[in-house]
Formats: sequence, C-alpha cells, structure tokens
Amino acid sequence: MAVHNPYQAYQNNSVNTASPGELTLMLYNGCIKFIHQAKTAVEQKQIEAKNTNIQKAQKIIQELMVTLNMDLEVSKNMMSLYDYMNRRLMEANINNDLAILEEVEGLVTEFRDTWKQVIQTNRQKQFVQGGSI
Repeated sequence: MAVHNPYQAYQNNSVNTASPGELTLMLYNGCIKFIHQAKTAVEQKQIEAKNTNIQKAQKIIQELMVTLNMDLEVSKNMMSLYDYMNRRLMEANINNDLAILEEVEGLVTEFRDTWKQVIQTNRQKQFVQGGSI
C-alpha cells in the first residue's frame, strides 16, 4: 500500500488546476527558489548543488522562452531578456559568481512581481465584467 504525501498531492493538484497565468507565476517562483539555493551552495562551496540549482533555474528560463508568443512585440523584448538571464546564469555557474546570481534573481523577481500584478488586474476586470459590482 502506497503512503500518500498530502503536500505532494496538493502540489500536483495546484499545478493541474492552475491557469496558464498561474503556471507562469509558479515558474518564476521556482526559478527564484533555485537561484536562492544556488547562492547558498556557492557560499557553502557546494559545487555540485550550485550546478544543479543553476541548471534548474536555466531550464525554467528556457521553458519561459518557448512559451512566448513571438507574434507580439513585447515577447521579442522578453526573449532578449530571458536570453540575457540564461547567459548570465551560465557565467555565474562557470565563475561561482554570487553577484551575477543576485542580478538574475532581481530580474526574475521583477518579472514575477509584474506578472502577479497582471494576474490580479485581470481577475479584477473579470470580476467587474461578471456583473458582481
């Protein structure tokens, strides 16, 4: 008989029921988490953990890149920024550079905060358009 992990079940359900906007927010949060873990690993001279966490952050950035709608001008600008962040993460990995990790973490945090604001604004518009106000 399998032992069920309620936290894992909750996480799976959260991902399976999330809107595309919420999934993007989860990606940003995951990227920030992995960059933070990479910074801790650099400070503790845990090279393998640093490498693993930076690669996880890079995979998230790459996923964000492939989901862009390149018909939109804003997507072209975001692609350039994502590409920049991905290259900086590679550089941080090669050089064990905390400053670069902090730079990229700041950029991802800005993206995340902006995205969170977009989601909230859209929810408010849907609420108003739904005739609830």
